[in-house]
Amino acid sequence: MIIGIPREIMHGEQRVAAIPETVAKMVQDGHQVLVEKAAGEGSYYYDRQYAEAGAVIIADAAEVYAKADVILKVKEPQYNQTHQCSEIDLMHAGQFLITFIHPAAPVNHGMVRAMAAKGAIGMTLDGVPRISRAQNMDALTSMSTCAGYKGILIAAGQLTKFLPQIFCAVGMIKPANVLVIGTGVAGLQAIATAKRLGAVVYAADIRPDAAEQAKSLGAKVVDTGVPAEFAIGKGGYASSLSEEWLVREREALKETVAKMDIVFCSALVPSKLAPIVLTEDMVAAMAPGSVIVDISIDQGGNCAITVPGETVVRHGVTINGIKNIPGMLPTSSTWMFARNIYNLLKYLAPDGIIKLDRQDEITASILTTCEGQVVHAAALEAMDR
Repeated sequence: MIIGIPREIMHGEQRVAAIPETVAKMVQDGHQVLVEKAAGEGSYYYDRQYAEAGAVIIADAAEVYAKADVILKVKEPQYNQTHQCSEIDLMHAGQFLITFIHPAAPVNHGMVRAMAAKGAIGMTLDGVPRISRAQNMDALTSMSTCAGYKGILIAAGQLTKFLPQIFCAVGMIKPANVLVIGTGVAGLQAIATAKRLGAVVYAADIRPDAAEQAKSLGAKVVDTGVPAEFAIGKGGYASSLSEEWLVREREALKETVAKMDIVFCSALVPSKLAPIVLTEDMVAAMAPGSVIVDISIDQGGNCAITVPGETVVRHGVTINGIKNIPGMLPTSSTWMFARNIYNLLKYLAPDGIIKLDRQDEITASILTTCEGQVVHAAALEAMDR
């Protein structure tokens, strides 16, 4: 196959979908690899390194899209200012696109429908199931590790206070209070990072095992009041809660949220819209100068008033909705991401050609558009709301 690696064009995105090491593996597998000029510079991988690995360097993104059978990207299709069109317009029918699409997020519904209309075969990385045989393909877990670490550093930089306890000649300053909502991979990394920085850390997760993991890292667990039978879904991941249980969870967290200097939001349900855990009233009850980092924004966000892709101040609280936090850690995140996407490609094309087995759990979970239709179950469910 011809594999295309375009330069990412989302504002602030420094990652790239392949590194010289994975390009060399693709070439060894018999593929031709086209890399857009300067695609890797943001993460400090250079054209000469890709060329040495066997890639063909292409000056124009349109040529990469026109020639490739498969496009590997980091972010969902964006508007290309150079060509004055969407990246979807540069694609062609039957072309595979493997990237983070986040098809259930309302902001992406139009894009997903356009991809289907184009005849592109979209495969979303956030759909990779967290099963043992898919671990080395799970880019969401890799990027969650990056987001948990970097997200806390962002919050610390925006906070108007010290994070650790400080003793000085004029007295003692108490450590900041941090609440991590959702203690999956990102949340656990956020807890560990906040603890290293000296904060007092609280954690909340509707799943008892996840809460116990947070406790083992030194967090003070806040009981959400949600029974395990409603909280745990397939594979041990969080289940979608009814509005009744969401209301109860918010009530259980309300008092704690009001006392926090930082709230880190990372509660997700695989391939579905993120639950709204923080209402505007809960934000308004926080102290001025507090910070919310909502890394669930790609799937809609955990805070009702997070603005996708932006940092805003509401009720004196800074609410960070940056959509590409892992892109702010480009060298490490690209190193992880490139290996994940190569492993997925190798799985989908063991004989050099992608053959869609829609009965396969991994394929069925990531397939988003096919044969001119939107086929992703969570996206269809969200579109019908």
